[in-house]
Amino acid sequence: EEDEAALEELLGPSPLAPGPGAQRVAIVHPAVKWGPQKSPLTTAELQIAEAVALVDTLQNWTVLDKIIIPTKNPNKKFVFGKGNFQVLTEKIKKLPHVTAVFLNVERISSLTKKELEGAWGVQVFDRYTVVLHIFRCNARTKEAKLQVALAEIPLLRSNLKNEVSQQDQQRGGSRYIMGSGETFLETQNRILKERELKIRNALEKLRRKRALLRTQRRKCEFPMVSVMGYTNCGKTTLIKALTGEAGLQPRDQLFATLDITAHAGYLPSHMAVIYVDTIGFLTDLPHNLVESFSATLEEVAYSDLIVHVRDITHPETILQKATVLSVLRNLNLPSRLLDSMVEVHNKVDLIERYKPTEENALAVSALHGHGLEELKQEIEKKILAATGKKILTVNINLEGPQLSWLYKEATVQEVEVMPEDGTARVKVVIGSSAFGRYKNLFPNSKI
Repeated sequence: EEDEAALEELLGPSPLAPGPGAQRVAIVHPAVKWGPQKSPLTTAELQIAEAVALVDTLQNWTVLDKIIIPTKNPNKKFVFGKGNFQVLTEKIKKLPHVTAVFLNVERISSLTKKELEGAWGVQVFDRYTVVLHIFRCNARTKEAKLQVALAEIPLLRSNLKNEVSQQDQQRGGSRYIMGSGETFLETQNRILKERELKIRNALEKLRRKRALLRTQRRKCEFPMVSVMGYTNCGKTTLIKALTGEAGLQPRDQLFATLDITAHAGYLPSHMAVIYVDTIGFLTDLPHNLVESFSATLEEVAYSDLIVHVRDITHPETILQKATVLSVLRNLNLPSRLLDSMVEVHNKVDLIERYKPTEENALAVSALHGHGLEELKQEIEKKILAATGKKILTVNINLEGPQLSWLYKEATVQEVEVMPEDGTARVKVVIGSSAFGRYKNLFPNSKI
């Protein structure tokens, strides 16, 4: 009960949440014209379209205007040059009832945020703040909520420094609290550190619990397939199509899945597998956010196969692929997982006569079921190679204990009885350790 009470305290209302009210947002995209910060795989128009999709994900948030302004160096204090900043400020001031500006950059410093809010007279959000708020709204389980709380810590620290520097300017120097020898900044930093430690400890307990569940799954020898991809590429729809699980409700929005969920399905040989639905990725997804969700993504390292789903109709599909592969490489996954990955080109029903140009990629329409059988066969082939399982036909004597042993220790697919001599041909999927035990117990069995 004490643990539960401490957990509830950590999961209380966030001091960073923009509040439940409606937000009327102007999206400003700083278009880098040249230099190392310009991405060759995208355009300013596509980048601002993704920013619009992020805002549309949030209830009661509406986009009033989209503004693309060129800049040479988005890292400087006011982001834009003097002339462009003036033009932008006038545009924002003329917008009716604007309540916030979404500056489409990964992260702005607390100093830049303060200066921009002072100039424009409204709240200013960066990608980190907006994505974090989407995570906050979509977090369902305690684990997801804790991971969001952990991702908020760097922002709280940054806000604290800004707050203290403002106070110091107003009253000339830090004051000590009630003669304790600790400055206000030191006290607040200590409280934040303690909060971070509590969140990490609570996540560690949940991680151990999940490790226990994973061990139990391993004992049942269910192979695990992690389904990954850019956010809104159709992962959940594909899992629903592969498993026939009616309860799965895919949503057409970014970051609809924040918690890892597991779903059972069958391959052509009737072998049972677990499909794991994971959090989607995003270009410029702030590093702290990925780090906070590493507990969730840790599950991927223990899978037997990764299926990388791509929305092949998206104009930025190549950039999205690069983003997903970059995040996967940073997770330090075993090389066998990266090398055996299955690439799925989803939503091919929207493109006439689509043929994948990448070698070994499979064309699929998760919505209409096109290409699913080929995908299941490919998954089965890779799973058999990864787990060392074999598909065998064994001849058994029906009077002996072999059949009941195989039902218990392997996956029996077909039994063809030959009544004239009291034998049967049994087709099974069997793991290498179980196969070794079978040969020891029944050395005369024909395989």
